[in-house]
Order: sequence, then C-alpha cells, then structure tokens
Amino acid sequence: MLLGDILHTSVVTTRLEAKDKYEAIDQLVDLLVRSEQIPESLRRHVVDAVEEREHSLSTGMEHGIALPHGSSDQINEIVAAMGISHEGVPFDTLDGEPARLIILILLPRRNFQGHVRTLAGIAHLLNNGVFRERLMSAASVGEALALIHDEERRDVPLDGPAH
Repeated sequence: MLLGDILHTSVVTTRLEAKDKYEAIDQLVDLLVRSEQIPESLRRHVVDAVEEREHSLSTGMEHGIALPHGSSDQINEIVAAMGISHEGVPFDTLDGEPARLIILILLPRRNFQGHVRTLAGIAHLLNNGVFRERLMSAASVGEALALIHDEERRDVPLDGPAH
C-alpha cells in the first residue's frame, strides 16, 4: 500500500508544533480521532501502542524523518497521519537532528508482516533527498499530498505496484 493511499487532507498538518516526540505522537493521533480514522474510545490504546514501540527503539530516522508506528488488534486496516514541523521536533533520530517530517502509522496486528512492505515503501520514498526537502517545505496540506502522489506515481514500475 502506498503512502498516498492512506493519507488524506484531514490526517495531514503542515503546522505540527510539538515540544517532543510524545507530544507529536499525541497530536497525530488526535488527527486520526478527529478524522474518524480511529474512534475516540481507542485513542489511549493507540497512543500506548505507538509509545510502547517508541520506548523499545526510537523510530527517529535520519534527514529529519521520524516514522512512529505501532500495531493493534483493534483496527482492521492501516491508518496514518503526517505532520510537518518547520522548527523540528526532538525525536532521538539516528543523526541527532530534529524530525521535521513525522509520519505516524498504525498497523493491524493480525497482518503486521503484510504491512512491513508499506513501511519499507515509505522509507524508500523518503530516501529521495530532493523529494524529502520539497515535502518538508510544503506550504499547504494539498501541496504535500500532491508531492507524495506525484512521487509515488513516478516511482511505480510500469506493470503497477506489487500487492
């Protein structure tokens, strides 16, 4: 599954303002609740699942990227939220730089292995430095989503994505 398939305007913000990674996780989970991607009754469960993963090993990558994620047996399909922080959020990244692009992903536990490809695909997408910088500089949610869709279309083999 492509990132552009799971993100939409109500789960993306270009004005993420968080003091630390846990506040960023809270804000992104709030986007999922407000957009009805997850019910309010699961909010605490989702935060706990993502923070549990974060406590075991930071999901802060390099180049200003963090991919906090968790799995749950209480959801049936993958959901995600994305925040762009112009100041950056301390996220225990591999290179010590603050995260400016944070993509929170919640995966159904029953098919976690099946969704590892989604995580790998997102990491591959964000490996392109020019694209990554353009995305982090997006002035609007619409621009950010258009950049993702355009890059994923460019990156898909001619015979289509493998499922």
